[in-house]
Amino acid sequence: LIRWSLYNPGAKFLDPVTYNAVVTSHALVMIFFFVMPVMIGGFGNWLIPLMLQVADMQFPRLNAFSFWVLPGSLYLMLMSNIVENGVGAGWTIYPPLSTYSYHGVCMDLAILSLHLAGISSIFSSINFMVTISNMRSVGGHLLALFPWSIKVTSFLLLTTLPVLAGGLTMLLTDRHFNTSF
Repeated sequence: LIRWSLYNPGAKFLDPVTYNAVVTSHALVMIFFFVMPVMIGGFGNWLIPLMLQVADMQFPRLNAFSFWVLPGSLYLMLMSNIVENGVGAGWTIYPPLSTYSYHGVCMDLAILSLHLAGISSIFSSINFMVTISNMRSVGGHLLALFPWSIKVTSFLLLTTLPVLAGGLTMLLTDRHFNTSF
């Protein structure tokens, strides 16, 4: 839909509100429900135990919890596209467009969805870092490049996702409690 609208700029295939909602939902689903869970979580859960020559991750229940939070989060994100006109605030959740005067319940659903996806990524990042740090000496060999990349990415996620959660919480207080962050 995005490419079709850009291919025919004067055709009015999608109105501007729907176009913004499609771009926003595409970006948020790709970042928070494909790149982070599938590329980091999926391949990490598959390859880290193989490369470290261990049976499983350090905390398998934490691993399962971080996995099972994602379907509920994805459901909330998809519901935010159905309710009202959808979230059309851009992939950065641009603050003037994310105020209560532009979006109502759909933005609240998207913010809650991003909170849950962030919690899932934080827990899986903790599990990756602990697994790589504690179990790397089991095989008695040097650490390969892929576990190092997962460890660095997990560290970056652990430092940035709380900042994202803080920004989303400030946005919620701006929307509902009339603050001005």
